[in-house]
Amino acid sequence: MTTLLELKEQIIKFYAKYEVYILPVLRFLAALFVLIMINGNVGYMSRLKNPAIVLIVALVCSFLPTNMIIIFAAGFVVLHMYALSIECAIVVLLVFILMFVLYFRFSPKDSMAVLLTPVCFALKIPYAMPLAMGFVGNPMSIISVACGTIVYYILKYVKDNATQLGNLESDSAVTNFKYVVDNIINNKEMILMSIAFAATIILVYMIKRLSIDHSWKIALGVGAVADVLIIFVGDLSLDINANLGATILGTIVSVLLMIVLQFFVFNVDYSRTEYVQFEDDEYYYYVKAIPKISVATPSVKVKRIHSQSAPKRPE
Repeated sequence: MTTLLELKEQIIKFYAKYEVYILPVLRFLAALFVLIMINGNVGYMSRLKNPAIVLIVALVCSFLPTNMIIIFAAGFVVLHMYALSIECAIVVLLVFILMFVLYFRFSPKDSMAVLLTPVCFALKIPYAMPLAMGFVGNPMSIISVACGTIVYYILKYVKDNATQLGNLESDSAVTNFKYVVDNIINNKEMILMSIAFAATIILVYMIKRLSIDHSWKIALGVGAVADVLIIFVGDLSLDINANLGATILGTIVSVLLMIVLQFFVFNVDYSRTEYVQFEDDEYYYYVKAIPKISVATPSVKVKRIHSQSAPKRPE
């Protein structure tokens, strides 16, 4: 355990020292991965699949705020939709505008949640996002996770129905719009996952703030179980035929990832908990203080010893 704590302290010090260089690299990698994922799933405009364009856009994003990655990613999706079907492009653009209005109004600091949610869906561990945002976010993080969830299901729907969407009749625009809107908005699985993730975020956020020992561990367990139960009940009620085995396995992997997150964010020693009471003219204060677990990283000093030549003997 001491070795892990020393490694944690070294990682934190390294990040603090080189943050100005690490953040652009992380933004570049995030933008590159997201754009490659978009091109791989809905790459209908061949020009945007050019590696040079992807690298240039990712490089530009590395020097801009993280929210700009979302804007560029949305632009890529809309352009790919336009190459497939103009009706699909307009519907997706309107959905993105509505999401951006809600996102930038209520949770503009959760840009990584919007980006990582579709990525976690692709990696079969989307349940990690509501657990993580319940720990490090707030109830408004529901919006950012929901936006990421909607983006994933839009891409999934378009990928699964590309042939049908590409062959829509051009002389019945109203019918085409209604068809695309109905299939994107009325996706039962998307609605179920959004509800389950919202409930998980609220439960985890509320429980981890309680003044009880091991609140984070309790919140993690309750949130994971609640997420699986809501998906299970919704699957039976809405007849979605979700893969519950994959859901349970993905939840287990997500819980393991959250244990790692807790180690870096909230690692405390409950055995040394202290209770402090004091007062002023108007209030009595009862404070519960829980010390963090930390160790001093060993500092290695190298001492140079210069050998001096022996004095010459007189002849």
